[in-house]
Amino acid sequence: MCLAIPGKIISIIDRPDETFRLGKVSFGGIIKEVNLCMVPEAKMDDYVLVHVGVAISIVDEEEAKITFDYLKQMDEIEEIKND
Repeated sequence: MCLAIPGKIISIIDRPDETFRLGKVSFGGIIKEVNLCMVPEAKMDDYVLVHVGVAISIVDEEEAKITFDYLKQMDEIEEIKND
């Protein structure tokens, strides 16, 4: 089963080539570097759904928090720490 985790963009790493646009995303305090090439319109403080290190869509804050809470209840967040 594929799972996308919601996180908040806390910084964007500027690169000359948009293909490799990266950002730092917080997943409840766990910070990961994420590829932002599929969401070129994403900006700091946006919430994105991330699957295997790639942000695949932008979501609103309320949806992100609800989804994150469900994942915490299912103990799925522990997997993020180990990636």
